[in-house]
Amino acid sequence: MAVARKIKTLLTVNILVFVGIILFSVYCRLQDRSEGLVQIVRSADRRVRSRHAKVGALAEREAILQRLDHLEEVVYNQLNGLAKPIGLVEGPGGLGQGGMAATLRDDSQETESKYEEYGYNAQLSDRISLDRTIPDYRPKKCRQMTYSDDLPQISVVFIFVNEALSVILRSVHSVVNHTPSQLLKEVILVDDNSDNVELKLNLDQYVSKRYPGLVKIVRNGRREGLIRARLQGWKAATAPVVGFFDAHVEFSTGWAEPALSRIREDHRRIVLPAIDNIKYDTFEVQQYASAAHGYNWGLWCMYIIPPQDWLDRGDEAAPIRTPAMIGCSFVVDREYFGDIGLLDPGMEVYGGENIELGMRVSVTVQDTRASLGDGLSGRPVGSWAWLVGELLISGQGHWRPQTWVNIRNPMAMGPGNNMNMVTKDCISRALLLLKSLALLLLH
Repeated sequence: MAVARKIKTLLTVNILVFVGIILFSVYCRLQDRSEGLVQIVRSADRRVRSRHAKVGALAEREAILQRLDHLEEVVYNQLNGLAKPIGLVEGPGGLGQGGMAATLRDDSQETESKYEEYGYNAQLSDRISLDRTIPDYRPKKCRQMTYSDDLPQISVVFIFVNEALSVILRSVHSVVNHTPSQLLKEVILVDDNSDNVELKLNLDQYVSKRYPGLVKIVRNGRREGLIRARLQGWKAATAPVVGFFDAHVEFSTGWAEPALSRIREDHRRIVLPAIDNIKYDTFEVQQYASAAHGYNWGLWCMYIIPPQDWLDRGDEAAPIRTPAMIGCSFVVDREYFGDIGLLDPGMEVYGGENIELGMRVSVTVQDTRASLGDGLSGRPVGSWAWLVGELLISGQGHWRPQTWVNIRNPMAMGPGNNMNMVTKDCISRALLLLKSLALLLLH
C-alpha cells in the first residue's frame, strides 16, 4: 500500500511538473508574441505619428506660404497705393519691360502737349512701371567679375528742374533696385527751383513714405543752373563717394561695384559708367558701342573711337583712357573732388564743365552700364597737360577762355557768341590754376 501510494504521488508530481513545463512554455510563447505585438503596435503608432507630423508640417508650410503670399500682396498693394494716387505704376510687368519699345493706343492732345513740355513722351512714361527691367548689355567678362566686400558707400545725386515726375521716380527706383543696400548710403534729389506743382507735395510725400531716410530732397530757392545745383548735391552728400546723374536715367545690375572698386584702388579716379540710350518716344533701351570721349574745336564734347592700344587688347571689360568726359554722369571721391576745385560755380548753364574738368583729370571709359547717353571712368594724372589746356579753354568752355588768358577765341564762344554767359568771378579759378601749378612744381 505504501509503495503504491508513493508511486501515485510520484506520478502526480511528474504530471504536475509536465503540466507546469507546458504552461511555462505556453506563457513564454505568449510573452514573445505579446512583445512582438507591442513592437508592431508601437511601429504602427510611430508611422501614424510620422504621417501626422508630415501632414502637420505640410499644413504649417502651406499656412506660412499663404501668409507670405498675403504679406507680399499687402506690401505690393501698399506700394501701388503710393503710386496710384499720383497716376503712376510700380511693380513687375506692364509696358516697356525688358527695355522694349512701348506705345500708347490713344494719342491725345495731352500726349502732344507733354511732348512739347518735356521733350519726350511723358504720357507714355507715366504708364511704364517705375520698377521696369532693362537689358544687361555688359560684356560677359564684366558679368563674371567679383568685387571686394569692403567697397566704399556712395551718395547718388540727381539734378532736375521741371522733369516729369515718373521719370524722376523711375531713376530713383532704378538706382535703389540695382545698387546693393550696403553700398547705397543715400539718394539726393536736387530741385533747381522747379515750378511744376507735382514736383512739390507729390514728390515729397512719395519719397518720404516709399524710401524713408534714404531719399533726401534739396530745393534751391532760386534757379542756380546745373553746375551750382550739382555743387548743392555735393554739399548735402555724406558718403565717401558721390555719383552725379541727370534725373532721367535707369541703372542696370552691377553698375556700382566696378566704379566703386576703381575708386577704392585709387581715390584720384573719376569714373563714369558706359551709358546706353533710352529713346525719347518709345522708351526703348538701345545699346551704345564702347567709345571714348573727346571734343572738337568748338569745344563740344563728342564720342570718339577708343585708343588703338585698347582696341589691340581685345578686352571689352577694360577701361578706356579718354581726354574728356560726358558731364551727365560721373562718380568721384567726395574729398578728392573738393581738393581739385569741384566744378566752376561761375558757370551759369551746362556745357563746358565736362571739358574743363577733363582738363584737370585724365579720364577712362568703364563698362558699368546705365541707360541714358554715355559714361566713363577716369584716373586723374599730375601733368602739365591740363594746365596747357586751361590756357586754351576753361570755365564754361564754350564761352570763357578769357578766364585764364586775355584772349578771345570766337570758336570757343559757342553758337551765337552769347556774351551774357560770361562769369563774373574769374579770380577763384585763376587761384585754382596757380595752386595746381604750384603742386605740379612741387612734384
